Amino acid sequence: MKAHVLTLSFVLSALLAAAAHGQAKAPVPNDQDVSDSYIYLLSRLLVLNQEQADFSNGFQWNQLVHRKVGEVDWPNPNLDVAYSEAWVAIDEKSCALVTVPKVKDRYYTVQFLNGWGETLANINERVYPKRPDGEFAVCLKGAVVQLPATTQRVDVSAKVLRVLSRVELGATPDEAVALQKKFSIRASGHPAAPEVPKTVRFDIEKLPGVEAFDSATVALDSAADINPGMERLQASTRAVAEAIKDASVRQHVDQVIRQQAIPAIYKASPTLGDGTVKDGWALPTTIGVYGSNWLLRTLVNLGGIWANSYQEVIYYKAFIDPAGKPLNGDHSYALRFEKEQLPTLYATYFWSVIAVDSVHRRVLPNPLKRYLLSNFSKLSYGKDGSLTLYFGATKPDGAPDGNWIPTPKGTGYSLTFRFYRPKGAVADRSYFPPALKEL
Repeated sequence: MKAHVLTLSFVLSALLAAAAHGQAKAPVPNDQDVSDSYIYLLSRLLVLNQEQADFSNGFQWNQLVHRKVGEVDWPNPNLDVAYSEAWVAIDEKSCALVTVPKVKDRYYTVQFLNGWGETLANINERVYPKRPDGEFAVCLKGAVVQLPATTQRVDVSAKVLRVLSRVELGATPDEAVALQKKFSIRASGHPAAPEVPKTVRFDIEKLPGVEAFDSATVALDSAADINPGMERLQASTRAVAEAIKDASVRQHVDQVIRQQAIPAIYKASPTLGDGTVKDGWALPTTIGVYGSNWLLRTLVNLGGIWANSYQEVIYYKAFIDPAGKPLNGDHSYALRFEKEQLPTLYATYFWSVIAVDSVHRRVLPNPLKRYLLSNFSKLSYGKDGSLTLYFGATKPDGAPDGNWIPTPKGTGYSLTFRFYRPKGAVADRSYFPPALKEL
């Protein structure tokens, strides 16, 4: 399936019928329109699903929640950084004031995303080399707000923002935690607290069917899609939402979603849509900022929500073993890097690899509580300077203990390899990790 393909027959006929007949019954949707519209809408619903979960768990607007280092009670935990999260509300007369402490010789960023999971801004020394710390004001573009001369203004295109603050743990996690707690967010002025949209709730193990379109109007009206060329998909999504008011159409749409749209999502996931796959590792065509690639945006929001832009971190995903079978704890694998290809060579700050289950994207339980390896782990290198990492239910013979992530038997999983502030062949996207070898 191509992300840019969308037939117009249904959209046009629906709009013309609505204009000509007012209350006339909407036509039966074209199956491809239904499938494309569902996949497009799911991207927004995944963000709203998380937003509702966060506020039900105690989040407050414009307050940064500092996560405890090492906590794993949610999908894709950030175990290589001390991180904090917030939902921020701004308007035409109010900004979010962000305090960033002075951070030296370790990675950090404050990332701002919109309601579709698109990265709008980062605050760090890469983006603001002359003023990497101090006071920042994140403001709605065009907002008229008086700010102190010492405050750096950051303009964004959304009134509701998801924020993630990250500080590299490195070799001194206690120092990272101390820095983490110096980051803060507060509102200037008195922005009205937005109402959290009420949309369909679901577990990612069981994606919603036709009920997704019951939430379409609220989902689309509550956050603009900043990417050009989405008008046709938006119209198609609204038209499907109107058409399912007819019981027979509703039943057919549900069938199309379950037999066509959802299978298409899972079929596209191992390659990240139109991503490049080499030696079993998939590299997305873009990340964090998606442009016209609405399929990839949905895949990323489903498999690893809150992805940052490729200038900050590049992600490689592995879903299958050398034989083309899904990775599973019933097997053991080795990942060998030769001396001249060590991952440290391609990260300005650090690299890490994490294993998460293939359904809920949660870490794999194990007695060692070891879920991730990085260049800050207690790694052992070969006499020739090579590095081999291991994945298996039991430690493979000859494997150094510090080079091993336990992967429980019977558990399907995927690997995510991250390079923070990528450089060299990773930055120019010509590098891929070596192939896994089954032991």
